Amino acid sequence: MKKMLIIGLHWPEPSTTAAGIRILQLIELFTKNNYKITFACAKPITSHSFNLKSLGIKTEQIELNNPSFDSFILGLQPHVILFDQFITEEQFGWRVAESCPNAIRILDTEDLHFLRSAREQAVKQNEKINLINEVTKREIASIYRSDLSLIISKSEMQILQKEFKIDAKLLHYIPFLQSNISIKKLKSYPSFSERHHFITMGNFRHKPNYASIIYLKNEIWPLVHKQLPKAELHVYGAYANQNIKQLHNKKEGFIINGWVDDKEKAYTNSRVCLAPLLFGAGLKGKLIDSMIFGTPNVTTSFGAEGMTKNYKWNGFIEDNLIKFSEKAIELYSHEEKWTKFQLNGKEIINNCFNKVKFEKKLIIKIESILKNLKTHREQNFIGQLLQYHTLKSTKYLSKYIEEKSKTMQ
Repeated sequence: MKKMLIIGLHWPEPSTTAAGIRILQLIELFTKNNYKITFACAKPITSHSFNLKSLGIKTEQIELNNPSFDSFILGLQPHVILFDQFITEEQFGWRVAESCPNAIRILDTEDLHFLRSAREQAVKQNEKINLINEVTKREIASIYRSDLSLIISKSEMQILQKEFKIDAKLLHYIPFLQSNISIKKLKSYPSFSERHHFITMGNFRHKPNYASIIYLKNEIWPLVHKQLPKAELHVYGAYANQNIKQLHNKKEGFIINGWVDDKEKAYTNSRVCLAPLLFGAGLKGKLIDSMIFGTPNVTTSFGAEGMTKNYKWNGFIEDNLIKFSEKAIELYSHEEKWTKFQLNGKEIINNCFNKVKFEKKLIIKIESILKNLKTHREQNFIGQLLQYHTLKSTKYLSKYIEEKSKTMQ
C-alpha cells in the first residue's frame, strides 16, 4: 500500500465549495486504489469542514514556517504528495523536496488562479485580458516545480500548452468525476410543472460568485421578474456577508437563502438555474449540479467554458445582458425545450465526466512517473532550475520568518 500526503490550503468543505467536492473525489479515487492517505492543513477546522476521519483518513494540523513539518513528513515518508493549490506548493514544496526527494509531487490546480485573476482585472478595468501578472509567474513556476499538475478544464490545458509552451508530460487532464445519470433517476425528480422558481448557488467568498449575484440583482433579475412576476430567484451559498444579505427583497422575488444543507432538494424543486458569470476559470460546480439534478441552466461563455465540446448544452449560453434575460424567460416558460435540455445535461455528465474512465488514466500516469521519476525530472530542466532557486529563496525566507517568530515569543 502506497502512502499519500495531501497538503490542503483549507480543510475540505464539499457542502460550500466546488474545490471541496473536487478534493473529496480525488481522495475517493486514491483510496479505492489502495493509497493510505494523510491530510494535513495549517488552517483551523470550520463548522463546514468535512469529517475526513469518517473516511478513514488520518489528519494532521501543521504549521507554516515551522521545522515541525520536517519531522512530521520524515516520519510519514509518503510515496506521493498532493498539493491542493499552488500556494500550498509554495509554502511546503521546498520542505517536501528536501525531506522526501524520491516522492512524486503532484499539484492539483483546481482551476488556474492566474486566469481567473486576469479575467477579473479585465472586467474591473474594462480592458482586454492580459494573462501575464504576478499570480501567473507564481502559478506557472509551481507547475514546473511539480512532477505532475492536474488540470480540471480542457480549455486550461490548451492555454498552458499553447500560450506558455508547457510540456504535456507535466500536465494531466482530470475533470470532476461523476457517476452516470440514468433516465430513471431523472424521472424520479419533480417534473417541469412540479418545479417553480429560479435558483443560483455558490460560495459568496468566491469573487466570481459574488460578482454574479450583484449582476443578477441589479441587471438581469429586474428584466426577468417584469415578465414573470410570480417567479422568484432563490440564492443559495455559504458565507453570505451583510452586503449579500441586504439584497434580499421578497417583493421583488429576490430571495437570499444562504447556506443549504440539502443541495439536491434545492435544485430539484427549482425549474431553472441562472449563472451569469462575468469572469472565472476551471469548471463550475453549480452547473455540474444543475445537470445532475435535472435543472437546465442559462449561463455565460465563462460559465460553460471547458465543460463540453461535442455535446449540446443543457440550456442556453448567452453573454449579452438582454438576451440572457430573454433566454431565462424562454427556458422557464417552455416545457418541451426544458425537457430536451434536461436530457442534454445527462449526456454531458455521462460522456464528459465519466469517473471510471478518468480515474484509470490518472492512476496509470502516476504509476508510470513513479517508476521513471529520475528520467521524468531530467526531462524537465526548467523545473530543476526553479526548484534550485526556490530552495535558495523560498527556503531562506521561511527560515527568516521562523527565526523572527522565535524572537517575538
